[in-house]
Parts: sequence; structure tokens; C-alpha cells
Amino acid sequence: MYVAVKGGEKAIDNAHVWLAEERRGDPSIDVLSVAQIREQLSFAVNRVMAEGSLYDPQLAALAIKQARGDLIEAIFLLRAYRTTLPRFGTSHPIETEKMSCIRRISATFKDAPGGQVLGPTFDYTHRLLDFKLAADGDIEEAELASKPLDEAVPHITDFLNAEGLIQQEPNTDSEPGDLTREPLELPANRALRLQSLARGDEGFVLGMAYSTQRGYARNHAFVGELRIGDVTVEMDIPELGFSIEIGEVEVTECETVNQFQGSKTEPPQFTRGYGLVLGQSERKSISMALVDRALRWKELGEDNLGAPAQDEEFVLYHCDNIQATGFLEHIKLPHYVDFQSELELIRKLRREAQSHLQTQEAAE
Repeated sequence: MYVAVKGGEKAIDNAHVWLAEERRGDPSIDVLSVAQIREQLSFAVNRVMAEGSLYDPQLAALAIKQARGDLIEAIFLLRAYRTTLPRFGTSHPIETEKMSCIRRISATFKDAPGGQVLGPTFDYTHRLLDFKLAADGDIEEAELASKPLDEAVPHITDFLNAEGLIQQEPNTDSEPGDLTREPLELPANRALRLQSLARGDEGFVLGMAYSTQRGYARNHAFVGELRIGDVTVEMDIPELGFSIEIGEVEVTECETVNQFQGSKTEPPQFTRGYGLVLGQSERKSISMALVDRALRWKELGEDNLGAPAQDEEFVLYHCDNIQATGFLEHIKLPHYVDFQSELELIRKLRREAQSHLQTQEAAE
């Protein structure tokens, strides 16, 4: 039970002013601009966009600034703003095979058709603090490639399709559900599971994915392909009678390849997990693909090993950091009546226990 507390309005107003002071920090230091956050803290911006389900780097950077760098609070702000926006229509599915890639790697094929592109990555850095960054911001310019990438970059897993070695993914024209407009209901189809994972907390999804690699779910995967780049977004305009490009978004896509020894319903073949995230977020997209594959145990006729990542209800109902934060933080609200009742109960139980002990001692 919650209890209304009077007299706190002035304290709350002052807390907001104090919060603004703390957010500003030392006035003698230049204020951090939204443009600086957008351009120089791009991974934080990408995470806020992905888990906030809204692709807008400028708004994501503003949310980070307002939240003092608390990314979950920034995600909350962006989702709240998203609910105020009108919905004009639905875009076509993006065609990632036409992605303008800045990074494309495969752990399964060395000579991948279309070539591999290392791109901007921390993979081969030494993880040593670079103190030069504290002194200046000078950087070297990267060399340009001698020739541009092919316009069409086919998916690597499609080449396994040619030999029938990987499970076919059925195409459907049915409209998928929308978690932003309808609550999640179980059992959920794969489209809804992927939506939930895409906006799920990166740390939670990473933990679930890590568990699959440690033997929980018997899910050993290879990264068939990981790609990052821009894709065009198209939508139909009824007044025109045809579709037009309305812009570009940057996405990270991952397809994992898993060995599958077959079941009562499926022959031995490779299967795949899938991850697609707004912005540059390869750790999240790989994690998403691993968890997606673990959740497919039923449709592939596999055994349920009782692994956490195979438990659809556990994963999907606990991966959303906004829901988790809301429930967690509600225990900060006044629970005076509840606590008083429990306090009285403890006192009563202690009196009864003490009385029982005294009775026993008297009997002896």
C-alpha cells in the first residue's frame, strides 16, 4: 500500500534544481554539447537508440545529456518521447544485402564473396589506456581503399543454401506483431522474440548468450557473418502510388551458424541465429543471434535442457531494462503501512517465542 506524503513539493522542486547543477558540473569547464555526445560517444548513442526503439542520433544524444550519462535513464526518456510521435505508416523491410558496409567479417569463410572489411573495431587494440587522448584530440586519417566495395554484398549464409546445408528460412507476407503497441503474450513467435531481444538490455542479453557458450543449451555457434553499414528505408506513399526512399539508417546485422545433428522433424544441417540492431552494436547483435537460436529449440525438435536461455518466459519477461528498472525503483516509494504491519507481526512473533521459551524454562 502506498501512502500520500504531504509537504514534499518544495523538496522535490529543489531536488530538480540540484540535479540540474550536478548535471552541469563545474561551471568553469566548457559545457558538453549534444553534437559532441552524438559524434564522440557514438556507441552510447547507438545503444540508447537501439533499446529506445527510435533511430535519431540527435535525440539520443540529448537524452544522454539530460540523464547525466545514465544510459538506462536515457533509454527511458527516448521511449517516453517516442510514444508522443504520430505514426505515418510502415516502411518496407530493409534489404541488408544492399547495405553500404563499413565492416563485414566472417568466421566461417576466409575468402568470402564480396570480400571482408575489417572496418573500425576494437578487436585488435591492446586495451591499454591512451593518455594522449587526455592531452589532445589529433588523429591520423585512415587510408582509403584502392577500389570501392561491390554495391550488392550477398549474405554469406546464402552460399550454404545453395548446397542445402543450412535450414531454409520461410518467407511470409504476414504482418508481424508490434511490441510497441501490443503487450507481449506467450508463446511468442520468432518475430516478436527478435523484437524483444533487439530492445532488450545489452548486459542481460549478453549474459544469456554467454551462458549458451558455457554449455547451457548445448549451442556452439560460429559467426557466419557480421556486417555494419547504412541501409535505405522505403515506404509506400498512397497519394503517389509507389514507394520512395525516406532516409538511411545504420544497422548491425549478425547471422550465426550452428551445427545441428537433426531431430525427429528436421534432418542434420546447419541452423542459424539472427540479430539486427540499430546503430553500431556488434556485441549486442551477436548476443541476440545466440539467444535467438537457443529459443528455437522447440520448433527444431530439440530437447529442452532446462537452460535459462531456452526459457522463453524467463528471457523475454526479464530482458527489458525499463520494465526492470520501474519495478526495482518502486520499492523506494513510501511503504509505511506495509512496513508497520510487518513490524507488528515480527513483534508479535517475538513475544510468542519468548513466552513459549519462558514456559519451557518454568516446566524444567
